Amino acid sequence: MTIDYKYFKKKLEAEETLLENELEKVGRRNPDNLSDWEATPADKDISQADENIAADNVESYEDNMAIVDTLETRYRDVKDALEKINRGAYGFCRVCNEEIDAGRLEANPSADTCRKHME
Repeated sequence: MTIDYKYFKKKLEAEETLLENELEKVGRRNPDNLSDWEATPADKDISQADENIAADNVESYEDNMAIVDTLETRYRDVKDALEKINRGAYGFCRVCNEEIDAGRLEANPSADTCRKHME
């Protein structure tokens, strides 16, 4: 099988943009480490005296943390796959170094294992 690097690079870049847009809705880039994302609360006004509003803000922040964690993991996988394309190492299982089949890459362009070594 010959891997269509241009095709998968385009798919991965589109997913990267989508993930960045989603991350910006619930977080921001860490100013001390631009490759890291951190959650932001939905309502930044934490000076409210009402305990219910304060509790809602905490809950919103915790929800955003969970979303950022999930999106950031996927974002890193996409970034790693794009880097592998640039190095010419894309499409090979990190465990056995066999080619990953096209169906698996189509379903998950950032896959780094073959079907046999899926986690």
